[in-house]
Amino acid sequence: MSVDNVTTVAPASPRRNWAVRGSALAVTAAAGVVLLAGPAAAHVSVQPQGEAAQGGYATVNFKVPNERDDASTVKLEINFPADHPLTSVMPQPVPGWDVQITKTKLDKPLESHGNKITEAVSKVTWTAKDKGVETGQFQQFPLSLGALPEDADQLVFKAIQTYDSKEVVRWIEEPTGGEEPDTPAPVLALTAASGDGHGAAADDKPAKPAASDDTGKASSEQAAESSSDSTARILAVVGILVGLAGVAFGVLSGRRRTTS
Repeated sequence: MSVDNVTTVAPASPRRNWAVRGSALAVTAAAGVVLLAGPAAAHVSVQPQGEAAQGGYATVNFKVPNERDDASTVKLEINFPADHPLTSVMPQPVPGWDVQITKTKLDKPLESHGNKITEAVSKVTWTAKDKGVETGQFQQFPLSLGALPEDADQLVFKAIQTYDSKEVVRWIEEPTGGEEPDTPAPVLALTAASGDGHGAAADDKPAKPAASDDTGKASSEQAAESSSDSTARILAVVGILVGLAGVAFGVLSGRRRTTS
């Protein structure tokens, strides 16, 4: 009588199953951290130094991050909203960059301090003299703006970012109240005017540039933004390391089971 050879397959060790599951969860968590950290500072944005009050003046920073690993940002164009023309737009010098202001004739003249304004700034363009904003860096471009509109709660600026590879990214999609679009335009939120009805700068004078006594405040806000970006990057790195550790643990556990 012959007896057929029967191969018995031992059930998978619970320890090995937990190792595999743990490594898979770690990789998934790492990927989630990377996805969440990626958009933290991915597009051109605008933030005021202090507040931007309706009817007043404000100094704002347009923040431009470099999203490419093989190209530098060498040009930035900021287009101003035609429905809310501003009578005063003054750029603060940025080392290594040339700035050009473009004005457009208004369909309807404006009154400012008893003067009739027939044209307003429609675009400000910065062009790099040298390397521009390189990989892993960002640059801020300050402007003094006013008088801000009294009948709006935000201003939308359409931005065009150009790389030295000739790639052009148009940050021009306006917010709709739902999910953020793929290429959102910079939006400046306006706060309510103060009790005198003139906003933050009641004397109707442009806000001081960042190099003035407001430097400390501006620097702290910029540092806060930079800290937020750094935190996102650190979380991404930690997530990747945790994922790799989980994979290594799963492999080693499998090998130990096999040898035993």
